[in-house]
Amino acid sequence: MKHRLLFAASIAALGLAACSKQPETTATETVAVPSESTDVAATPTVSAGQVFADTAAASDAFEIETSRLAATKASSAKVKQYAQEMIKAHTESTAKLKDAAAQASPAITPEPALNAAQQQTLTDLGGKTGAGFDKAYAAAQVTAHQMTLDALKGYSAGGDVASLKTFATSLVPIVTAHLNMAKML
Repeated sequence: MKHRLLFAASIAALGLAACSKQPETTATETVAVPSESTDVAATPTVSAGQVFADTAAASDAFEIETSRLAATKASSAKVKQYAQEMIKAHTESTAKLKDAAAQASPAITPEPALNAAQQQTLTDLGGKTGAGFDKAYAAAQVTAHQMTLDALKGYSAGGDVASLKTFATSLVPIVTAHLNMAKML
């Protein structure tokens, strides 16, 4: 049980810290999600595939929302162009994720809820303008794409749902390119 809770915490930490290594999972492994109840029998379980799908969906939602801000608040044409590319790319990624998740058995529905760090970054960006916004947005893009890349590589190597592993593997070169572009902003 502790191993499963640690695995859930490590997946959640992907939204907070880069370069964490994903433990390998099996097709039958599930992660216990603590509830307000202390009754272990009532504790729902969430598959590693669901956790990955939710993490990927939140990543796409974060990229789209921060890039929408950049499309209106950025002072640099280069930043605005990058933002438009991210909106398009992450909208496409969301569609691909939904398709891959629907192929799972049982089907998975990705939940794109931002984690606390993503929400705080979005809030912080909302309060910035001009060159200060551009710099903060670029830094947020580097961090977010590195975390996403780490999550994709981790799931590619040890994921438990074939269609999501294929999705993760196919996005590694795309997210790598986005990361490299963000570093050049």
